[in-house]
Amino acid sequence: MKAKILLVEDEIDLGNVVKQYLEIVGFEVSWAQNGKVALDQLQNERSAYQLAVIDVSMPVMDGFELANRIVVSGLRIPFLFLTARNEKADRLYGLKIGADDYISKPFDVDELVLRIKNIIRRCAGAEMPQRPVIVRGDVEFNKDSLGLFIKNGNEIVLTPREAELLLYLFGQENRILRREDILIQLWGKNDYFLGRSLDVFISRLRKHLHHSDCVSIENVYGVGFIFRVKE
Repeated sequence: MKAKILLVEDEIDLGNVVKQYLEIVGFEVSWAQNGKVALDQLQNERSAYQLAVIDVSMPVMDGFELANRIVVSGLRIPFLFLTARNEKADRLYGLKIGADDYISKPFDVDELVLRIKNIIRRCAGAEMPQRPVIVRGDVEFNKDSLGLFIKNGNEIVLTPREAELLLYLFGQENRILRREDILIQLWGKNDYFLGRSLDVFISRLRKHLHHSDCVSIENVYGVGFIFRVKE
């Protein structure tokens, strides 16, 4: 059976070339042209793909956000980043998210194929470990039990809505998040009542995280929030 690859790339010419070459060397390839479409495909076909090849700079949802959503959603698929940016900070951030590899544009397609085969070989014959616990410094969150634990404190069991919001924030660390984007991403619309609910959930999470030295939620006046995570 052919290994199935999800290619996430918004550049039409490059996407066509990579898709055709991967198919020539024996892969089955689905191509999504932005992160949101890719995430929908992965969620609808949770076990269909052996690897995702993700471009970093894309419209609608960039590659880093897509990768974060893959991790916090519990989608068990390895991923490799393609990027035109060769900055060390980007590489480190990508690897911190959980990337299995990172290749800079322009790249040799044969090198990409080799890296893809290496990743699939490493994962073949073994289940990828689930990651039910997210750890950031002195904060631990268990996605299965909804338990939030901060050092020197008791475990707090979050409500499903609080947990949903916290998982989203973990996927958007150290970025300015607009209120309307949070509402639409999580609950599908931006209205007054959901906005007030968001304020309540943010207030509760901020209170829970008050004793952490590493994680906090900061207001950005007139815009939204930053989920601040210190190394």
